[in-house]
Amino acid sequence: MNIGHYDFNKVVDYSYEEALEKTKSALKEEGFGVLTEVDVKATLKKKLGKNFKKYMILGACNPNFAYEALKLEEELGLLLPCNVIVYEKETSDVVVSSINPEKALNIAGNEKLLKVANQVSEHLKGVIEKI
Repeated sequence: MNIGHYDFNKVVDYSYEEALEKTKSALKEEGFGVLTEVDVKATLKKKLGKNFKKYMILGACNPNFAYEALKLEEELGLLLPCNVIVYEKETSDVVVSSINPEKALNIAGNEKLLKVANQVSEHLKGVIEKI
């Protein structure tokens, strides 16, 4: 697993489809539900007529953490749900990546919120490690 500037990511040895299913399964194991699925390739084809690589954005949410965080910051909904992406590179490598909530929620400047962000980060790291 690599820790990027604002994400946790990993190149996996699975097909795109298998990586997508394993990601959804790992999210569930870590207590996250997938609220939204944005198929970027299909959307860009439909809306713009443009071809794009396989690329899925999963809007993942852990209800307990979301509840705790929203109690601390009402405007936090602007940063929810946590995005997890699965995409195929031109080299046919498949990447799974998750937002790092500690980095994303740092902009709120709320120390209590950062404690929740730390817990969410640990679970999202767990997702990436399981894949």
